[in-house]
Amino acid sequence: MLLAHAVTLAEARTYIAALADEALTFDGSVEYEHALLYLDLVHGDDIPALDTRGLTDDRAILHAIAVSAVKELTDHGVDKLQIELLLDMLDLARDRDDPCADISEF
Repeated sequence: MLLAHAVTLAEARTYIAALADEALTFDGSVEYEHALLYLDLVHGDDIPALDTRGLTDDRAILHAIAVSAVKELTDHGVDKLQIELLLDMLDLARDRDDPCADISEF
């Protein structure tokens, strides 16, 4: 893994982890953790550390940066289908993290 790829991966992991930490609902937090685990699965053992200190607590900004970093991973050879699946996971997590949403799917 080249340095630029590692930096982008670290940014994506950091912001997804921050979203999990800042989630308003348990279900939202779990979905962000699923997205983080999937990102780690895609990259195998080449996983840089997380550093969420000093990040904003504005979830909209965290989400936008996480999505941008995930999209940038395609520039480093990550399969586009895996990126689309991860982006879908982030959208699902954002939807589940709405405490006002009517969850009557079952």
